[in-house]
Amino acid sequence: MKVLFIGGTGNISAAVSSLAVSQGIELTLLNRGNRSVVPGAKIIACDINDVSAVSSAIRNEQYDSVVNWIAFSPKDIERDIRLFEGHTSQYVFISSASAYQKPPSTPIITESTPLSNPYWEYSRNKIVCEEKLQEAYRQTGFPAVTVRPSLTYNTLFPIALGGWGCYTLAKRILDKKPIVVHGDGTSLWTVTHADDFAKGFIPLLGNPAAIGHAFHITSDELLTWDQIYQTIAHALGEAAHIVHVPSDFITNVFPDMTGTLLGDKSHSAIFDNSKIKQFVPGFRATIPFHQGIRRTLAWFDADPARKIINEAESQMLDTILNRYGHP
Repeated sequence: MKVLFIGGTGNISAAVSSLAVSQGIELTLLNRGNRSVVPGAKIIACDINDVSAVSSAIRNEQYDSVVNWIAFSPKDIERDIRLFEGHTSQYVFISSASAYQKPPSTPIITESTPLSNPYWEYSRNKIVCEEKLQEAYRQTGFPAVTVRPSLTYNTLFPIALGGWGCYTLAKRILDKKPIVVHGDGTSLWTVTHADDFAKGFIPLLGNPAAIGHAFHITSDELLTWDQIYQTIAHALGEAAHIVHVPSDFITNVFPDMTGTLLGDKSHSAIFDNSKIKQFVPGFRATIPFHQGIRRTLAWFDADPARKIINEAESQMLDTILNRYGHP
């Protein structure tokens, strides 16, 4: 099978790329070549926005599947339809589970849950992208598939506050400093290791039965936000000094957090994975969070240069704590 990934070296996509190669898929990554190469994958080194260069690179190519990991706006989708129509038997758009209805009318989320997020522009753009693909599928038969990951981790901490893609939260825990958990810490959430996501994702590639459908792919493990932070602390050999702060209070202090909190993580999210299990028989997430987070920590430990501390993120937590009156 011949597959093209646009991107393919990110937090989720690197794990998918590695599994694809290991399963004998002829994988090509189209990106600017700024990240480490996935062993066994071919590279087209160019910017997807350079339409002329991409058109030239794929002129004589026919793919079983094209996956865009880095499409965020309707213009990205319009460009891809023009570029890949006639060059692929399947086009997979990576959307987001944050596109699901917020606040949810029910905590049980299926692929038929309405798409609506008044709090987060990122999610609204993903919704419009999905709509454009569905329109192309209905009108011209463009072979679109949508996949909606939720909070999926590999080389980062799947948290709401404390830094994304850095070691800031871990450093605070190791220094025995207080950390902030939104709400009362009891809302339920789902975190998924990228290796588990990959096991559900790869069988969709080139599958004609998937065309026209949307899927989410998550773990079935449910954790409270307190448990997520406590599990990270336990893996570090420390206790989590948690201070609970209402989400509304946090977003009043830092309005930029409105999308990720009120538009996503402040609500319980329980994903019904029946659909992906129907299309991918035998799929099951097998990496519990207490094991997966140790893999993440091992990745940081393997190279101290990875342990980047974002002082702005740490200062943000201190500001929230100070404003909330925590000594």
